[in-house]
Amino acid sequence: MAIVRAIPEQGQLVNVRSRQFVVTDVRNTTLPTNPMLSAVEKTQHLVSLSSVEDDGLGEELQVIWELEPGALVYEKMELPKPTGFDAPARLDAFLDAVRWGAASTADIRTLQSPFRSGIDIEDYQLDPVVRAIQMPRVNLLIADDVGLGKTIEAGLVAQELIIRHRCRRILIVCPSSLQIQWRDQMRDKFGLDFRVVDSTLMKELRRKRGIHVNPWQHFPRLITSIDFLKRDRPLRLLREMLPGEGEPMYPRRFDLLIVDEAHNVAPSGGGNYAVDSLRTAAIRLLVPHFEHKLFLTATPHNGYPESFTALLELLDSQRFARGVSPDRKQLQVIMVRRLKSEMKDWDGSDLFPQRQLEAIPVDYPEAERQTHTNLKKYTELRCKGVADNTEKYATEFVLKLLKKRLFSSPQAFATTLAQHEESLKNARRRTYSSLSRPTEGILRRQLAQIEEDFADDEVYEESTDEAITNTTRLFR
Repeated sequence: MAIVRAIPEQGQLVNVRSRQFVVTDVRNTTLPTNPMLSAVEKTQHLVSLSSVEDDGLGEELQVIWELEPGALVYEKMELPKPTGFDAPARLDAFLDAVRWGAASTADIRTLQSPFRSGIDIEDYQLDPVVRAIQMPRVNLLIADDVGLGKTIEAGLVAQELIIRHRCRRILIVCPSSLQIQWRDQMRDKFGLDFRVVDSTLMKELRRKRGIHVNPWQHFPRLITSIDFLKRDRPLRLLREMLPGEGEPMYPRRFDLLIVDEAHNVAPSGGGNYAVDSLRTAAIRLLVPHFEHKLFLTATPHNGYPESFTALLELLDSQRFARGVSPDRKQLQVIMVRRLKSEMKDWDGSDLFPQRQLEAIPVDYPEAERQTHTNLKKYTELRCKGVADNTEKYATEFVLKLLKKRLFSSPQAFATTLAQHEESLKNARRRTYSSLSRPTEGILRRQLAQIEEDFADDEVYEESTDEAITNTTRLFR
């Protein structure tokens, strides 16, 4: 096939920066030409390209054609010149590669992602991706049991949608401790590069690209934690990219939303209604602006129907409504639920060993029992006669944290108790005016960060010590 240096046309195959692209648009310069310039500088063209490489399918690039070194155009009508005959095995492999690469959006019988991933796939893991390609808009709740490979199933769906040009911009929302695991598995098993959006990345982008850079649009595939996403600044930057709350535009701003441990974003149940948390509000803001959605959780139902129906409404508001019992037929369409006990091998044997649950009695020594009694008495004394709601909330927070640490380990309890005692001593030496006391709303937002999932234990310890110090200042 001949390669020439010429102005490309829309639809032609070109070679730019040692990679192959398809030309999607060609625009001439609108600037006035200077007669003193050379012919090349007078006739410049802005060429929009779309990658056809396997590892960058659909990636877009814009170049000034005349200024791009080594840019070449493949001629349309010319066939390659045969120089010999290939071995039959090599020709057979080539024909298989052509068939695998000829998948179209309308072909729902041929899967591509299992052949392009670096994993040993079980048969049952193909069910979600088969369902996904049959849906005009993918809305799936993958609720498989722990250890069945929900991450692999989500990766297969994402890669299949990318291959079929139905998906490009992906956002994975997961607990903070799982961000690195998601990034590594998507890269190693599926060849998909993701960037983790956190405070460290935001600082790096501002240093390299300026203070007005938006981290949500610097790369097409992103991973973030739900607790980082719900904060004011990341949420405000995300709102700047959206056309408006409740007013999604077509095509959607994003393509695929994957929410891991989706039960964490469900509203807390109880009573006759479910109360939205900050996590729920953040996901509710996002879902109208995504074309496809995948929710992953091993525990989809927490025992409260109001919470479960609210989670289903977040996933698919056309099929489900909050507070309305879901239709079983509609639930079977969007929900994939398999237990380990149901998985059978080809000969009928169990695919996974049966799990035996046994209760292990724990005999607390007398010293720990006495410590529990003393902490309970200290809690009752502290809660008596609090001055206002702010002091009451601070008192309840510190005492609840002390109880958690005591159930964790004696050493953790001793460390937190020492920090609490030191803060009380320092508080006696200072006097705080009413202006320096935080309001209940501010205090709740500050302490809500301690309930988040931390990927680094040292950061969690520092945040806990800081919270203990700030709240103890309000104690009598």
